[in-house]
Parts: sequence; C-alpha cells; structure tokens
Amino acid sequence: MTRIITAQPLTRENFAEFGQVIEIGGDHHFPINGGKAERFHALAAADAQGPNARVLISTVRGTPYDFPLKLAMVERHPLGSQAFIPLQPRPFLVVVCHDEDGRPGIPHAFLAGPGQGINYPRNSWHGVLTPIGEAQDFVIVDRGGDDNNLEEFFFEEPYEIRLPEAAR
Repeated sequence: MTRIITAQPLTRENFAEFGQVIEIGGDHHFPINGGKAERFHALAAADAQGPNARVLISTVRGTPYDFPLKLAMVERHPLGSQAFIPLQPRPFLVVVCHDEDGRPGIPHAFLAGPGQGINYPRNSWHGVLTPIGEAQDFVIVDRGGDDNNLEEFFFEEPYEIRLPEAAR
C-alpha cells in the first residue's frame, strides 16, 4: 500500500505549528540605514543548547530530488533549531512531522515558494533539504557545539510525496 502525501503551499499560517516561515512581510518591520532599507525583524528565533553551544551560519548547495519523492527517513536536532534560507528564487520541498511519543507522526509536506525560507524549532522532525528541479544554494543557521545534535528515524514503509499539479 502506497502512502501518498501531496505538498501544499507554504504559508506562515499553515506552517506555524511546525516552525517559522522566513520571508519578507509580517507586522514587525521598520526603516533602517537612513530610510534606504526596510528591516523585517525577528522572523525566526535561533536556538542553541548544550555544552559549548553556539549559533552557526553556513551555506550549502543542495542537489534536486526526483518526484514523486520516496520519503524513507526524517531527522531532528534535539539541541538546536535549524533554518534554511534559499539564495535563489526557486521552490523547495519542506517535510515535517509532529512528535508522537518520541517518534515522528504522519508527514506533512509544503512547497516553499520563491523568497521563502523556514526555521525548524529544536527537536522538530523534518525531512532533508529537498531542492526541486535544479541545484540550489541555501544559508543555514543552526547549532554547533559538543554532544550529538542529530537523530534519524527510518519509516518501516516509505511515504510518497507528490508535488501539486501546478508545480510539476
């Protein structure tokens, strides 16, 4: 039996229970640099806990995946948040799961549009970085420090993640 999930558009509202959407907008913005720039403030909060914890800023180039995607594994980071901010205006797939007694629940899939990034709170189950169509560069904001900050979970039976018709 194939377990099929179709990605839905990513919005602040429909992603709020899983983390924060990082994009231009929101209610908390103000001019800076003599009025030549508009700062959209506090769109997400970085979290780093544990021994020698610190917030890191990195970049990564992700390779696109084939669709429909066979989702066999999700991961979480128990000691820190993890944000992905795209550097090109291209979509990418975001997969998240609620925690159900230390295990991931049924996955939810979102299609991030151009100009949208995401921040997963500490200890949130999520899929790996999944560019669509072509390689894509991202800024990553996450935790560095001592102790293991990665937990992986492999589903007994993979889920099939599909893109909405308009995104294919």
